[in-house]
Amino acid sequence: MPLVLHVDSDRWRDHLRSTWNPDIVPVAKGNGYGFGNHRLFAEARALGARTVAVGTYFEVPADPREDVVVLSPWRPFLEVPQSKNVIHTVSRLADLVSIPAGSRVLIEVMTSMRRHGIGARELRHTMLLNALDRIRFEGWSLHFPMGAGGTSANLREAQQLAKAALDVRKGTLWVSHVPAQKLADIGPDVKLRMGTGLWLGDRGALSVRATVLDVHSVRRGERVGYRQRRVSGDGHILIVSGGTAHGVGLEAPTAAASVRQRAIAMAKGSLDAAGMALSPFTIEGKQRWFAEPPHMQASMLFLPSSVAPPAVGDEVDLDVRYTTTTFDKVSMD
Repeated sequence: MPLVLHVDSDRWRDHLRSTWNPDIVPVAKGNGYGFGNHRLFAEARALGARTVAVGTYFEVPADPREDVVVLSPWRPFLEVPQSKNVIHTVSRLADLVSIPAGSRVLIEVMTSMRRHGIGARELRHTMLLNALDRIRFEGWSLHFPMGAGGTSANLREAQQLAKAALDVRKGTLWVSHVPAQKLADIGPDVKLRMGTGLWLGDRGALSVRATVLDVHSVRRGERVGYRQRRVSGDGHILIVSGGTAHGVGLEAPTAAASVRQRAIAMAKGSLDAAGMALSPFTIEGKQRWFAEPPHMQASMLFLPSSVAPPAVGDEVDLDVRYTTTTFDKVSMD
């Protein structure tokens, strides 16, 4: 009775093949975009990728067959894999002179993200220039923001920073969040890290379904759940697979930028404060309310009497963020 990610495997792999090319470095990190990193490594190999990027050192396979770029920056206090296939990202001058000699290194340049990176003005620093001769230099890493300025702003910034970096040392540019068809506009040797656009680029190939575990009739005012809340009307309580352990009902802070988005966030916050929260589960074409906050393995939903309840064992659809949801099973249909 699991929470299942269903994948139209033929359609999904058609998208992978039409998207990937040798200039694209597949990213497998976190929960593997819902698929799991082990599966993504296998799919990357099937595409012909010789390099895969991961988020942290903990995500590096025990014995990687391909080169593995670690996107999180190297720090002297970290325990790191000793595989010759690991490519480190270095984002500080102090770390560049501390990393063991001969290490394979990408030097990250600070972008408007302001997250990690060596500033453009420091690229000609004596420490950096001297360090280039003691490491195995793999190129320059540029990580750009999403949203605000759009891909055109990222492209302009990429061109400016690429020129500054390549004037110091020729090498491969490793970029993110720029259009694949614009890589040649940045430089002659550019690789594009891609995660969401590759693995989740065709949402029509993916669907999530939960199993109905129990159905109970209720009358208005009756109490239900751990918190013994009163139901708002006659209907049914549905117990469905999928809870906080799966990531259901958990949210990141809103990235609302427009007035409309802020208004929606405020309205949602008011409902939450009143103990009312829409669930991601859909029944008869409509998103249904949580009867109470989701449990660890399952969720309680309220279904009004005007809607015929599904039977125990039936499946219902739900809309979740693939990058924050842990599925019990991935079904390659």
